[in-house]
Amino acid sequence: MPASSAANVRSIKIVIVGAGSVGVTTAYALLLSGLAAEIVLIDIDKNRAQGEAIDMSHAAHFAQARVRVGDSYDDCAGATAVIVTAGVNQKPGQTRMDLVKTNYGLFKTIIPQIAAAAPDTILVIATNPVDVLTHAALKLSGFPVERVIGSGTAMDTTRFRHELGKQFGVNPRNVHAVIIGEHGDSQLPVWSLASIAGMRLKDYAAQKGIPYDQELMDGCAQRTKDAAYEIIQRKGKTNYGVASVLVSILEPIITDGDALVTVSRVGKYAGVDDVALSMPCKLNRAGAHQDVPLLLDEKEQAMLKKSAESIKEVLRACET
Repeated sequence: MPASSAANVRSIKIVIVGAGSVGVTTAYALLLSGLAAEIVLIDIDKNRAQGEAIDMSHAAHFAQARVRVGDSYDDCAGATAVIVTAGVNQKPGQTRMDLVKTNYGLFKTIIPQIAAAAPDTILVIATNPVDVLTHAALKLSGFPVERVIGSGTAMDTTRFRHELGKQFGVNPRNVHAVIIGEHGDSQLPVWSLASIAGMRLKDYAAQKGIPYDQELMDGCAQRTKDAAYEIIQRKGKTNYGVASVLVSILEPIITDGDALVTVSRVGKYAGVDDVALSMPCKLNRAGAHQDVPLLLDEKEQAMLKKSAESIKEVLRACET
């Protein structure tokens, strides 16, 4: 790490609201990343949160960061970012949208308190349904749109690249493909722009001398969509993947990195206004910025509109 970045890290404070499996795993991944000097856990169960903080502090010997429990939302003051993972977890058989009423009500309580204590922070929302709650967090905080970011389809995009990497026999880091729209059932893969080694997938397959089978590609997209349901069915929760993704969202914010990440942000999409969904955004110290719209084909535009409308419908129900 360059000296200037190391000096910057010494002043970085990250608060995680919610010390459940996602919050704690995120704290641990963040601790090991070396990106923050101070990590604060805030949870209604302070005793459990304290146990997690003590346990992680024993790993801090290897990571040079302080982990502690906050007494109240006032401990958000001075935070570079506040990650919100608090809420009811998705259970086997539930969709993310099934969680909306309970978690929307919780946000009405916690988001104004975070905003009052840390008016200059960046909110990173991970609680599901993340698109609906990213919209709620923007309205409840009064923050500028770029400073309220949902984890969105960053996790889905990672899963999608993993599936395509297995299909084509390459490292997922060399697959350039994104999932956009809802972090949920109406998400869509952008096939028209997916590439490996600068070539569209069909062209890469032809150059490699292997058949391109759209049915196999659709299988990759379906497994991406179903991944969380399968994991929850098998182990009751998801935590490792989403924690890693949350740290990858934090990194360009902390380092002013201008990285492109598919995250959820409130805006106008496919003609549907005032809705949060995921598109590639440039992340830096000021937040999330949508500088260049994706060049989607007609089918993808129609699917994006459908995704935006499905989220909008839930938003209307929450706000009545």
